[in-house]
Amino acid sequence: MRVDGRPDQGIPVSDRGFQYADGLFETIAIHQGRPTLWARHMQRLQDGCRRLGMPGPDVRTLFQETLQEAAGQERGIVKIILTRGSGTRGYRPPEPVVPRRVLSFHPWPDLPADLPQRGVCVRLCATRLPLDPALAGMKTLGRLHQVLARNEWSDPEIHEGLMLDATGRLIEGTMSNLFLVRDGRLQTPDLSLSGVAGVVRGLVLDIAGELGIEATTGPLGPADLETAEALFLTNSVIGIWPVRRLGDLSYNTRLIPSHLIERVMRDAFLSGHH
Repeated sequence: MRVDGRPDQGIPVSDRGFQYADGLFETIAIHQGRPTLWARHMQRLQDGCRRLGMPGPDVRTLFQETLQEAAGQERGIVKIILTRGSGTRGYRPPEPVVPRRVLSFHPWPDLPADLPQRGVCVRLCATRLPLDPALAGMKTLGRLHQVLARNEWSDPEIHEGLMLDATGRLIEGTMSNLFLVRDGRLQTPDLSLSGVAGVVRGLVLDIAGELGIEATTGPLGPADLETAEALFLTNSVIGIWPVRRLGDLSYNTRLIPSHLIERVMRDAFLSGHH
C-alpha cells in the first residue's frame, strides 16, 4: 500500500475519507502488469473531483504509482482512493484542500473461469438505493447501501444482486452495471438520479455504437426483467457476465451479441494503459 507515494504509510484518523466518506475510488484491473482502461478510469476520477469541488489528481503520478504497486504481478487489481485529506472537526472542507491518495494491490478474485461462458445467477435485493442526483454516477467512498444489499445473501451460487432505487426503478447491481437485451437492442438504466456510471458500461455503449447495435439509456423497472430476452452485467474486473437466471426467470445467454462480448472483453483486458 502507498499513501501519498510513500509505501506502508498509515492514514490519520483526521482524514475526511474516514470521517465522512469524503472522497472517490477506482478499482482498476491489472493485466500483464499494466492497468487496463486507464483513460476511462482517470476521466471518471477527474469528473468526480470536479463535481465534489476538490483538486484533481496528477494523473502521471498516479500512473507511475499504479505501476509500482503492480510491479511483478501478471494479474490483479489496484484500488485507488482519493480523499479530501485531513481537516478539523465539522463538515466544512479545510482551506486549502490537500487531497490524500491511497493505492493498494489486491489479488485477482478466485472465481470460476467459465462464468463468462455459462452465465451467472442473480437475485433482486430488498435494499433500495436513494435518489441522489448530486452524487449520481460517481464512485464515492459511501457504499453502505451496497454493503447492506450484499449482506442479504450468502448462497455461493448467486454472484450478484440487482438493486432498485427508492421509487422502484431498476438501477444496477451491487458491484456492476446492468444491460437488458430485447430484439437485438440493448437497454441500460438511466443513472442521472442514482447509481455508478461504470467504465465498462461506457465501453459497451461506445462499442455498440461502432458495431451498429442500438443501445438506449432510460428508466427501467422490475417488469422489464420479465420481458427481457437476455441480461448481462459489467464492471472493470468481470468485464461482461451473462445472466442465466434471476429467481424463477431464465435467460438465453446466446442472445447477447457475441461480437459485442468479444470486443468488450478484448478492449477491457488487453488495452494496456490506453
